[in-house]
Amino acid sequence: MHDVSAESTSGGLEELAYQRLKQALVLGTYGQGDRLSIRGVSDSLDLSPMPCRAAIRRLVHENALDTTRAGTAIVPHLTRREFEDLTLMRIRLEPLALQLGAPKLTSESFERLGTFVHHHDVARLAGDTLAAQQADTAFLFEIYRAANSPLLLRYIEGLWLRRSPLFWEARWIVMGSSVGRVLRHREIIDALRTVDVDLAAELLAEEIRATADLLLAEFDFRT
Repeated sequence: MHDVSAESTSGGLEELAYQRLKQALVLGTYGQGDRLSIRGVSDSLDLSPMPCRAAIRRLVHENALDTTRAGTAIVPHLTRREFEDLTLMRIRLEPLALQLGAPKLTSESFERLGTFVHHHDVARLAGDTLAAQQADTAFLFEIYRAANSPLLLRYIEGLWLRRSPLFWEARWIVMGSSVGRVLRHREIIDALRTVDVDLAAELLAEEIRATADLLLAEFDFRT
């Protein structure tokens, strides 16, 4: 468990609640259609209700959460059309973040990227979907954060927050696909090491598109 007193001195309890709730959404703690009560989120995050209320409102404002007519926050159900639109936005923004971040990657960055790929492969073989998803997320955001563009990162995070519950629900579809069909992480590392940034960006776009095509073909979207 986090040391709340230590973390709250820097960003405040509201920021802590916001970051924890974002992480919970990305990692599939909440599923599509789940209603997020302030009490339930407070108990889940081990924080008091007031900062959790502020975090929920912030995520509603950022379109990571929807609301019912009664004003209750709810994890969105993505329709097929919404998922297609979200994928198109990802294909535009994430390769851009890679192109901006590539020149700033260090030897330590590449070491971490290699470690994330290894952890993903081990988790995949073990059938550990949570660890595989964590490694995949860490790999991509290691590159995106290197761009040092807070605004671009915020847009990408917003897309991830909205799509992550669906991805978690569909995790066995992705885990059951062949590695070569979906993930291009090792090829992306090789392209970045040889400073072929355009190729790395193309590989990332192909990875996003291939994963989306897989889900569009095999996932049962509500509408």
